[in-house]
Amino acid sequence: QEMYQIKTKILFNQKVISGHYKMCLYAPKIAQEAKPGQFVHVRIEDGYDPLLRRPFSIYKSEDERVEIFYKVVGSGTELLSRKKTGNRIDILGPLGQGFKISPNSKRIVLVAGGMGIAPLYFLAERLDRKDILLLLGAESKGKILCLEDLKDLNVRVQIATEDGSQGHKGLLSELFYHLIRKNSQIDLVYACGPVPMLKKIAQLSLNYMIPCQVSLEQSMGCGIGVCRGCIIKGESGYLRVCSDGPVFQARQILWNNI
Repeated sequence: QEMYQIKTKILFNQKVISGHYKMCLYAPKIAQEAKPGQFVHVRIEDGYDPLLRRPFSIYKSEDERVEIFYKVVGSGTELLSRKKTGNRIDILGPLGQGFKISPNSKRIVLVAGGMGIAPLYFLAERLDRKDILLLLGAESKGKILCLEDLKDLNVRVQIATEDGSQGHKGLLSELFYHLIRKNSQIDLVYACGPVPMLKKIAQLSLNYMIPCQVSLEQSMGCGIGVCRGCIIKGESGYLRVCSDGPVFQARQILWNNI
């Protein structure tokens, strides 16, 4: 697959909820090539601070535009959040291995913990939406992400909040467990979110013999598999999250080492 490095124009950079932003970039070639689960590597400033690019899952890709969805967690993303419409930014993409879409899978469950919704929204857009159930997890009602966009997609959504302010009270992995215990007729699970959540989703899926693909959120250096800064242990040796992933089959990963 082709990879492009472009100095692109920001079409908008909008705050969604506190500390969370959507940025839309004019990037026709990347938009054409991008597959759900892939990411772009963004150089936030032209100087040396911050030095490394930052990886962001592609949230939407249509026509000539690519959207990313990000959370302000440090100085790099703080700088990104201050960018204005019309500013230019250097991006590299699309990178990484995306989700494998199987035409035979009819009953599909997407499990999105917090910012894990970013790659899964793009995936939901590309799947046959009548077959999908999306489980969405957040700390509280005010922190549920992308619900409006999901309503537009017309996807069935079930929510878990840790404080019980909306939907199931408790962890997303508990909601998933209730679902698969009652209903073993699930063909495929796609999950993205914090590692402790992914670990539980992966282990439950493996126990119930349901194929499961996970997208790992990992900090990385080069983004193209050279620097080995994002290595994890897999069944068959070391895996580079940026180039062997970020999407893996759950069974490829040695979860006890993560």
